[in-house]
Amino acid sequence: MTLLLSPSIAKQYPCIAILGPTASGKSSLGLFLADRRGGEIVNCDSVQVYRQLDIGTGKPSPAEFGRVPHHLFNLIDVEREFTAGDYMRQARETLHDIRSRGKLPIIVGGTGLYFRALVGGLFEGPARSEELRARLRQIAAAKGVPHLHRMLARVDARAAAGIQARDIARLVRALEVYFLSGKPISDYFEQGAEPLQGYALARVGLDPDRERLYRRINARVERMFREGLLEEVDGLLRQGIAPDARGFEAIGYRQALQCLRGQLFLEDAVEWAQRDTRRYAKRQMTWFRKEAGVRWWRGFGDDPGLQGEIEGWLAESVKPRTYQE
Repeated sequence: MTLLLSPSIAKQYPCIAILGPTASGKSSLGLFLADRRGGEIVNCDSVQVYRQLDIGTGKPSPAEFGRVPHHLFNLIDVEREFTAGDYMRQARETLHDIRSRGKLPIIVGGTGLYFRALVGGLFEGPARSEELRARLRQIAAAKGVPHLHRMLARVDARAAAGIQARDIARLVRALEVYFLSGKPISDYFEQGAEPLQGYALARVGLDPDRERLYRRINARVERMFREGLLEEVDGLLRQGIAPDARGFEAIGYRQALQCLRGQLFLEDAVEWAQRDTRRYAKRQMTWFRKEAGVRWWRGFGDDPGLQGEIEGWLAESVKPRTYQE
């Protein structure tokens, strides 16, 4: 398939990004556009990269995986960590591969840090130290994750101000950078990074009604538990997966694990997962609102009417012109 570009972006390759909160219909819109425009889906969700986590991640169904090519799903085991830097490198390679075959890359997902890393790049900091990371996680286990936040605030107040007190992954990385280099991670941020080059990125943002979104979130969480989330987590534990595995930190899996350990009743696990998912959706919108160049649409991505409107806007935004390297 020959892709078409407008004269203003003749030296760049078209690419679509679908952004928005969880349960807003991003995947449905991505599949619709991929079907209509010869596209391939590129995952931008930090939980869907885990290959053993299925029921609680909202991954496409086997039938949906079969409709169009999907990339960066089911990449790693639940015990491994997959950083924004790992994502940036693999996602950029994936975009270039799709481009080499003349297809349209469609980035779909709600992990703002991953998207920002892909588009804006990341600084070149010190390499990871698994030994140091293990020590920091031991401190978090003994004294609580907020203790790491207080540690970071003492050495890098600017970075601490931008990281939530329970975001263990980012806290560990920020402290790791400081202890390995003696330099605050906020200083590295100021040095800038290498942004994504050669792509004309059309950013589509979904902004559904908040109350309707929350009802969909509540229903999705209930469905996850009803369809076997507890059994999925129990099966992984029986396979020898450690309870502190990186993937179990995800919303839904964290509450399921607490339920299996007898720390929560089932109805409380469902309620807490719903609450935390609603809060996460709110944080997602706060993050994506700061992204420049997003064309926001009021509604859900699985609404046929809205799908048609967005497709029409994309057709107008990308004027016909044969793409040439």
